[in-house]
Amino acid sequence: MVYSMPGPAKYFKHLFLIVATLILLVGCHPGPQKNAEQVLQSERPNIIFFIADDMYPEMFNCLPEGKGKNLTPNLDRIAADGVLMVNQYVASPVSTPSRYNCLTGRYASRATNEEFVNFTAEQDGQTVLHWNTFINEQDKILPHYLQELGYSTAMVGKSHVIEVDSLYFFPDFWADPKAPDIKAKVEENYQRTVHAVLRNGFNFAGSIYFDNPNFVGLGELAVQNMDWIAAAGLEFIDLYYQQPFFLYFATTIPHQPSDPERSWKANPLITARGYLKEAPEVLPPRHTLPERIREAGLEGNNKELILWLDDALGALISRLEEYNILDNTIIFFFNDHGQKAKGTLYQDGVLSPCIVWKKGGFACGNRCEVPVQNIDFTPTILEMAGEDSIPSGFDGVSFKPLLDGKSPDADRALFFELGYARAVIKGDYKYYAIRYPAFARNMSPEDRAQKLEEYNDTRRFRNMKIVNEDPMAPFSHFSLVPGGEQAEHESYGTRPAYFETDQLYNIQEDPNELKNLANDPEHAEKLKELQDELKEHLAGLPGKFDI
Repeated sequence: MVYSMPGPAKYFKHLFLIVATLILLVGCHPGPQKNAEQVLQSERPNIIFFIADDMYPEMFNCLPEGKGKNLTPNLDRIAADGVLMVNQYVASPVSTPSRYNCLTGRYASRATNEEFVNFTAEQDGQTVLHWNTFINEQDKILPHYLQELGYSTAMVGKSHVIEVDSLYFFPDFWADPKAPDIKAKVEENYQRTVHAVLRNGFNFAGSIYFDNPNFVGLGELAVQNMDWIAAAGLEFIDLYYQQPFFLYFATTIPHQPSDPERSWKANPLITARGYLKEAPEVLPPRHTLPERIREAGLEGNNKELILWLDDALGALISRLEEYNILDNTIIFFFNDHGQKAKGTLYQDGVLSPCIVWKKGGFACGNRCEVPVQNIDFTPTILEMAGEDSIPSGFDGVSFKPLLDGKSPDADRALFFELGYARAVIKGDYKYYAIRYPAFARNMSPEDRAQKLEEYNDTRRFRNMKIVNEDPMAPFSHFSLVPGGEQAEHESYGTRPAYFETDQLYNIQEDPNELKNLANDPEHAEKLKELQDELKEHLAGLPGKFDI
């Protein structure tokens, strides 16, 4: 069969008939109409959950410790127009369990991943929360629920919470990431990490770090790249701005490595995926960071890092404005935990104020002092997204009613868990308990020395600081490494009662937790009340912990 194009006259006759028919159809039928469900979808707010890593209070201009010390115009903007949740608490204040809290709405001791379950068995059945509480495919988490409401969902930046199987370990930390065989392994690790995220409720995963840069596998790749993370966040908005979306945007800064040569002065081509062909150009040039800091009359460590982070927030806001969807977007800005007592359940570890922003603010005003926890984020976001009936099974509760100006329910007891410690806050008081399994209490000097050496060897392998070399140093609340690990080193032994197994504080009168009231006869009744409260929380959780 032979095909031929029609002659010119015949062609234009056909074209005229087609156009006329289309005009007639348009005239006879209205344009596409949204059904009720489509209208509802279009009214659902976009939600950005921006989570920073290891920020100190003095890095926030909106907090007394940092007022006027930082160049953060975008963070200042959402703090001024949004709500500062002054008493935002973190249930488990290190990176992995904190992120588990945020994305599941549950306590991290409910984790079911193999690493956590096996470690619990090794601890005589006592749940011990480290960087071991990972989300796996058996978990239904926030993005799953949002997808059911019609949302597109994304994770960008640091994961450190989604379980990834069989990552390749590089025996030579300083192997060349450009060598073909090493490059292939880096890419394979990256793809495994991305696919794990996609299998756990996210439609989009970009610029993913499985862990902090120091742990991506190779020393040459152990640098920060805020530009790369920001580029992925913007790409997601470009792809999904026409429908409701949820963007979990996780920075790797200001966490270490924070020295300029391995952060904002590092090669912008270096990423967790290896070397890029082109550097992203989505943020103000890096060389302007110190220039802008000087022009603002500021000085001090990490000022460039915080401005770099703020630039990323600004890029997201600007892209929302370009698409005219900022007015229908809610932004959460949350730091993963308190930093000054990281790795403990003291106030400087568990208290981490957050900011919630939307156009026009919230009925509660610019400041909310009601205590909430990061396990509350999932039910809160679901209610904001239009979920009529919040599913059961969450340990957290929605604080949307507080934002809407409603009064809180009766005083809520807050529960905390990390390492070998548990705590509860009720009213003005906190009870804090530290319990080590029998094998840990009876550990021989030889075993202590071996455990410390194994930990220090992992640090030396990555050319990281050694914090203790005394095998007889007491354990921390977080770890059975003598003298504690780097994460809790800043607060190790700094409280007068740090090494006491039972502690009671009036956190209103003694916010720095300097006076332990547990052995004060006048507080015996209060001690028992909070111990009973803690027992009640523990009774509903996996594992054992004796009070």
